[in-house]
Amino acid sequence: MAGDGSGAGTYTTDEALSRLGFGRFQALLLGFLGTGWVAEAMEVMLLSFVGPSVKEEWGVSGGAEGLITSVAFAGMLLGACVGGLVSDRYGRRAGFLFTAIVSGVPGFLCAFSPNYATLLALRFVVGLGLGGSHVLPTWFLEFVPAENRGSWIAAFTCFWTLGTILEALLAWAIMPILGWRWLLAFSSMPCFILLFFSSVIPESPRYLCSRGKISEAMLVLERMARMNNSALPPGTITSGPKRIEDNYDSSVTTPLLMTEDNLGHDEDTSTKSSYKNAFRAFWSRDLIGSTLLLWLVHFASYFAYYGLVYLISELSSGRSQPNDSTVYINVLVTSFAEFPGLLLAALLIDRIGRRVTLGGMILLCCAFIAPLSIQLREGLSIILLFCARTCVMGDFAVLHVYSPEIYPTSCRNTGVGFANFIGRIGSIVAPLTITALLENHRQKEAVLVMDLALFLAGVACTLFPLETKGREIH
Repeated sequence: MAGDGSGAGTYTTDEALSRLGFGRFQALLLGFLGTGWVAEAMEVMLLSFVGPSVKEEWGVSGGAEGLITSVAFAGMLLGACVGGLVSDRYGRRAGFLFTAIVSGVPGFLCAFSPNYATLLALRFVVGLGLGGSHVLPTWFLEFVPAENRGSWIAAFTCFWTLGTILEALLAWAIMPILGWRWLLAFSSMPCFILLFFSSVIPESPRYLCSRGKISEAMLVLERMARMNNSALPPGTITSGPKRIEDNYDSSVTTPLLMTEDNLGHDEDTSTKSSYKNAFRAFWSRDLIGSTLLLWLVHFASYFAYYGLVYLISELSSGRSQPNDSTVYINVLVTSFAEFPGLLLAALLIDRIGRRVTLGGMILLCCAFIAPLSIQLREGLSIILLFCARTCVMGDFAVLHVYSPEIYPTSCRNTGVGFANFIGRIGSIVAPLTITALLENHRQKEAVLVMDLALFLAGVACTLFPLETKGREIH
């Protein structure tokens, strides 16, 4: 059995990817899956622009305006779990089709909503699809060589920022002239582009190996070799590591590999048994600590990110007229702030490690937000928001690398999906909390709540037991 792993003529997926390098295949994959990240960012960011117009047209309250965002995040909360389970059981491609179809079609239909209740229902379904989008960076990660995996996933995260910038520009061009319905329709287009080209992207070879489909994994790697003008190592790929001690502490790795074998090489295993084994993996004694810490960091990061989005939107709206361009300019400026954070994360993550980079970004964000608890001049507020947005996006870049690296292939998307589930709770709470506090002129309390969450997450980063920099994932 190839998974027994130490015989001559076998190599691991990481060894194959290192030999093939990062080439034309990964570049095309980056563009395709990055478009999915653009689509999610556009669907999320449009709510900052649509909410005030919906409130004005249908005469709903500020709480009802915030509920439009919260129901979308409620859908994402459920979709994060469902998408993760689908991706680990039926493949990364199935998880991708789930997120593209379930978010794209109802997203377009939102433009024709006859009333507030219909819009709420459709935004919930959109959120359900968007919740499974974590399969996109995970799918990409499983094709990238270990030595520069962190930097390339940070580069992948740039597509989120590109999506926020495109949505702000689109809203600026469309909202004053055509209104919010046209913005909803145009913002759903990237999902349909993804579906059109979906047949050209292969299944993850890591996933195929974990399911015991070695010959199919070899076909994918051979296709990569042709596109990258490279050659695979001699022999056949194996589904497991050759030497446990070269990659992880045996106390951490052994239960993961046992789970991998149980899932990957028994095609008769029932879906129920597979899900049970996936849950057992990330609730095992060796992973329970990392899982709980990861949940705390995800909650704080999502809460702070969307809290900042609404803080920017509310502060801008309070200082400008309804059709003033100030809100779009401020969103654009703070969105551009994400690029330095992504660049910084890309430079540091493969040098000083995941844990130090993650904790540093979170605590710096905490420091930049704190002065906003008092009234400041608009220019100074924008600078602080710029710096905070830089750090929180660097935080997300590291999370997109570190979260899937903690788990084995057989339960990777399930583990990341449940971490995103907890993060989406923060996404739901953020607009309700921050909007309500700002509406009641309690900016100080809004800032302090975000700072408390970030501080606890920064402390949590010092407690992670495992550093995954440069190590193989299985």
